[in-house]
Amino acid sequence: MFWLLIGVIVLVALIFGYYYNRIIVLENRINNAWAQIDVQLKKRADLVPNLVEAVKGYMKHEKSIFTEIAKARKEMLSAKTPQQKVKAGNQLAGALKTLFAVAENYPKLRASENFLQLQEELSGIEDKIAYARQFYNDAVLQYNNLVETIPGVWIASLIGKKEKPMLKIKEVERKPVKVKF
Repeated sequence: MFWLLIGVIVLVALIFGYYYNRIIVLENRINNAWAQIDVQLKKRADLVPNLVEAVKGYMKHEKSIFTEIAKARKEMLSAKTPQQKVKAGNQLAGALKTLFAVAENYPKLRASENFLQLQEELSGIEDKIAYARQFYNDAVLQYNNLVETIPGVWIASLIGKKEKPMLKIKEVERKPVKVKF
């Protein structure tokens, strides 16, 4: 009887240790995924002044766009929480989309090597942000599945861990883009 009790205690301790470690590993993966998103958002924000300088000479009459971009970039750099950073990042992406849409009216600008290079860099960063968001959501899904299923839910409640939110895109970004020729 004594050995059976010891065996059960050891088994429970092993199960607890396994789930505890798994929860911590997945939580660290989420934190790493967020850090990767943050790096890409910062790269995008750092690229914006170069892009604006390349465009300013061609688009002297489009000052409101530059003001909107500067405001969005400032909010992006001053955001503290992940939710604030995502919101500011979305605002910056929207302002840049407006800039590129207006740039279509300036053939010399579109042909500028500097502008094309900056646009290509920005496109690459946007792809990396999209990938990093997908990786983040995949990590959150694994974590949430663990802390919401038995026995993980019991271990998670004992150590004070709760489900994490997924990154979601705004409804506006889900609408199809209208292209005119």
